[in-house]
Amino acid sequence: MKQLIKNVHLLTMDTKMTEIKQAYVLIEEQIIAQIGEMTEELPEADVVIDGQGGILMPGMINTHTHAGMIPFRSLGDDVPDRLRRFLFPLEQFMTPELVKTSTKYAIAEMLLAGVTTFCDMYYFEEEVAEAAAEMGMRGFVGETIIEMETCDFKTPDDALDWTEGFLKRWSNHPLVTPMIAPHATNTNRKEIFERIVAMAKRYKVPISMHVAEMTYEMTEFKEKYNQTPVAFLNDLGFFNERIIMAHCLFIEESDWSLLHEQRSNFGIAHCIGANTKSAKGVAPVKRMIAEELNVGLGTDGPSSGNTLDLFTQMRMFANFQKTANEDRSLFPAKEIVRLATEGGSRVLGLEKLVGTIEIGKQADLTLVETQSVNMFPIYDAYSALVYSANSSNVSDVWVQGQHLVENKQLIKTDLNVLRENLANEMTVFVSEAKKRSEAI
Repeated sequence: MKQLIKNVHLLTMDTKMTEIKQAYVLIEEQIIAQIGEMTEELPEADVVIDGQGGILMPGMINTHTHAGMIPFRSLGDDVPDRLRRFLFPLEQFMTPELVKTSTKYAIAEMLLAGVTTFCDMYYFEEEVAEAAAEMGMRGFVGETIIEMETCDFKTPDDALDWTEGFLKRWSNHPLVTPMIAPHATNTNRKEIFERIVAMAKRYKVPISMHVAEMTYEMTEFKEKYNQTPVAFLNDLGFFNERIIMAHCLFIEESDWSLLHEQRSNFGIAHCIGANTKSAKGVAPVKRMIAEELNVGLGTDGPSSGNTLDLFTQMRMFANFQKTANEDRSLFPAKEIVRLATEGGSRVLGLEKLVGTIEIGKQADLTLVETQSVNMFPIYDAYSALVYSANSSNVSDVWVQGQHLVENKQLIKTDLNVLRENLANEMTVFVSEAKKRSEAI
């Protein structure tokens, strides 16, 4: 089938940052087949979508989240020991059904906000993979491996054994990429990490984990190994594989030359909303970019950052990075939009497939309408996306050429049904959550 999207302000995000103010894009099946100006003769198509002057951009890429955690949203947000008071205890009430319904709801939220790819690590990830496949979402999916008993595995060895089968089951899926997902550098023993590197090499899959996120993590590595988490991972061979490192708040001076050397083998998921909400700090993204590292934006989980849209992250990124560096001109809006799109594709190793609007690439597209009150006037489309737009301005979304959001509504499913299903699955969880809230 051919779909023609016409009358749009096109931001390709290609290497030349090509921008066509009156453009059309032709999709053939899954692929971007033609790009041109509206002054040209328009190609024939089975379906024609009038963009009405909206901004057509690559689908945004959420490089780090925990989609199964929707039930935790708004729970104990301001409690200092929230992790041990709410998250760890209540995760014992997570079930495969709850994770799947939560993930479907989270995917709906992301699609409606123009996100076309997400990178997820949590529990019951078989259900997360199934949810992504059923919803038509592009997902990187990995089971959390951690040195503690969880809601689905008693030991990290059990989780890793299961992961090997998971990698086989989802190998070569058109939308779902299975990963290995150790929780963090300080939450697994060395032997587990050695197994993970060997497994990643054997199956040629990415690894996703939290790195250099906590001050106590940095202290522990200095006292235990007399090195940084980054140096520790390098010694174990992690940078010989593809690793997606979330956060990287505390990069030591000794790490930078190593990171620059290994820059083609990893990406960094920068989660400004979650980092600043938890008062952990602002990652040194200015230095990361200077060292030519691959950086994308992530929301973290809906319990950490509360929202799964990247419009919020783009605006917070601009405000916090400019303030932290005391430089208003730092990170022009077009560079921030690049982080949310092409940058994210590089973090996940998808740059040949998605992240830009170019002929031959997969049609993962987001159309942002410009008719709403907050979208006028527009002198600079990139600035409008970063500083004016929000998720409610997303009108249409395509993943792999499939039209999943049309006129701000999900096409394949009903949001109200997803919400009702999730509410029903949350009954026991909510009861336990209320007990802990009342005890504060």
